[in-house]
Amino acid sequence: MATVQFKSEISIELDQLLAGVAQLDTPDLEKLLIQVRQVLAHRKNPSLPALEIELLQKINQTLPDEVQQKYNDLSEKMRSVVITPNEHQELLKLIDIVEQNDGDRLQHLIQLSQLRNISLPELMQQLDIHPQPVHV
Repeated sequence: MATVQFKSEISIELDQLLAGVAQLDTPDLEKLLIQVRQVLAHRKNPSLPALEIELLQKINQTLPDEVQQKYNDLSEKMRSVVITPNEHQELLKLIDIVEQNDGDRLQHLIQLSQLRNISLPELMQQLDIHPQPVHV
């Protein structure tokens, strides 16, 4: 069983650590996930410049689960033609949020491709990023 050793001589088994993490509320859990991704990115490539690490973190940042779920639910209602006028207005606002998030992510991808001096498609292939299908 993996354990984590703290400087104060406290040792916690991995399953105990995960049980503690499971008790975090969603915003704190999302912050922790971002920080863990930073540690992982640094371990995988310790020579990455800070700007690349920052861009990779922003590229990998996702919408909060509740926003994504609400967007998915309302999109499905729209496709099924059972959406109310109020839900439609909420969906339009969520579409703006999703589009802004996608635009920001694309901008970060472009910056990283320029930093690495490679094309955007090449960068996306390196990062194993695939374009999302468009739902009509």
